[in-house]
Amino acid sequence: MVNIKQIAKQAGVSVSTVSRVLNNHPYVRADKRERVQQVIEQNSYTPNSQAINLIRGKTKTVGLILPFSHHPYYHAIIAGVMEEAYQYGYHVLLCQTSYNPDQEREYLHMLSTRQVDGVIACSRVLPWAELQSYSDSGPIVVCEYTEESNLSAVYTDHYGAFCSGIQYLLDRGYTRIGYCIGRKTSASSQERFRAYQNTLHAAGLEVYQEWIFPDCIHMSDGEQIAKRIATMESPPSALIVTGDEAAAGVMLGARQYGLRIPEQLAIIGYDNQPISAGLQLTTIDQNLQEIGRQAFSLFYERSLDTTIMPVKRQIPYTLIERHSV
Repeated sequence: MVNIKQIAKQAGVSVSTVSRVLNNHPYVRADKRERVQQVIEQNSYTPNSQAINLIRGKTKTVGLILPFSHHPYYHAIIAGVMEEAYQYGYHVLLCQTSYNPDQEREYLHMLSTRQVDGVIACSRVLPWAELQSYSDSGPIVVCEYTEESNLSAVYTDHYGAFCSGIQYLLDRGYTRIGYCIGRKTSASSQERFRAYQNTLHAAGLEVYQEWIFPDCIHMSDGEQIAKRIATMESPPSALIVTGDEAAAGVMLGARQYGLRIPEQLAIIGYDNQPISAGLQLTTIDQNLQEIGRQAFSLFYERSLDTTIMPVKRQIPYTLIERHSV
């Protein structure tokens, strides 16, 4: 197979002229462009993408770090990132970590070795200082709020969103309010739990530990929580659930164990996934696809101009009223 130097020799032009033709550079004389293209076709030459990337200094690829790709929450963010990336001719490399810190480091190392142009982190376990240490190699955007100076952030006001959801229940007469939490250690979970405590305390209500259900992520988790509630002597009469998939599981379990919704158990979900509309689940829409779109946009802006300061961009949430409350 011929290389770029041989293409240049056969076409009677310089290597730089062949490079300009391969990269669709506008400033090439028409006769030279035609000769180069004829030689390329005659030799069935396919340019080496890695070599072109080295010339450009870009891979046209962004790494998308996420704990797992099978959850609807991440599906929505992925869709937003890929929709925006497509508009700019970028590839998206999905980097699944299962919350393994060493796996996160491996993907971040791809940034420092120029295998990707930047990284978008949907969720992470590495400390901020370590994540920020990679930012000299390229733009890093996180999908949660951070005050770290070298990281751009697109995020939901989780505290405000949960305050509004709990207040919605209180305004409708519910005072026995439980909480289904996902990963307790994440910053967003801690903000939501703080909102849960503060809003109940402001209403003069106690926070009961038996009404707090941790590790509620998947539909099967929600079904098990409904089973527990059905056997409680003093159960909550309402739940706010951090995820529509888990909330859907609570609704399905409630039907299985004889709990009427919303008469015996009101439910508010979180994310406004498609399943919530089908089940008529009242939920809080984080606008996850918009978070994905904006995350790519912030990455792209900094990839073009590294002097641009990192941006913190809050995406508004919306409470969607349906029939589960």
